Amino acid sequence: MTLLRRIDHWLFKSVSLLAQLFLIGAVAAGFWQVVARFVLSSPLDWSEVLTRALLIWAVLLGVVLAFRQGAMLGVQVLRSVLRARQRWVLEWLVALVCSGFLGFLAWIGAQMTWRVRFQTVPSLDVSISWIYLAIPVGAALAALAVLLRLAVEHAPASDARHNEG
Repeated sequence: MTLLRRIDHWLFKSVSLLAQLFLIGAVAAGFWQVVARFVLSSPLDWSEVLTRALLIWAVLLGVVLAFRQGAMLGVQVLRSVLRARQRWVLEWLVALVCSGFLGFLAWIGAQMTWRVRFQTVPSLDVSISWIYLAIPVGAALAALAVLLRLAVEHAPASDARHNEG
């Protein structure tokens, strides 16, 4: 279980770093667009598209982090009336259904990404599939995040004590 915790830690630390870099890049590109348009009176054709693409990636990676933290909608009333074992079953059932949906979204997103691979973003001169790729990557990582969250949280107590020592 220690290996699983390490993978969990480093994977989501990397996702967080990437999401932050994409957000910083989007802010920088957006800021440069404002400077170019209103200060230099020479608007750029690539900065708006780049800002949008970086925001898409930042949001979909941010969703991964939200799922990892368990920031999903929950029905607390149902959880409060269930016993511990029933809550555990409910948590795993919700995680499996959620992961199934996210897996389906990743599959559909991968198909969309494949279909648009020959289309380019004119102002950036890159394939639009690089932007669409955020959907399957984000959905697949979010599905993994849901399952890892429960696996790490429901790890045996002896493993948790071993990690503290």
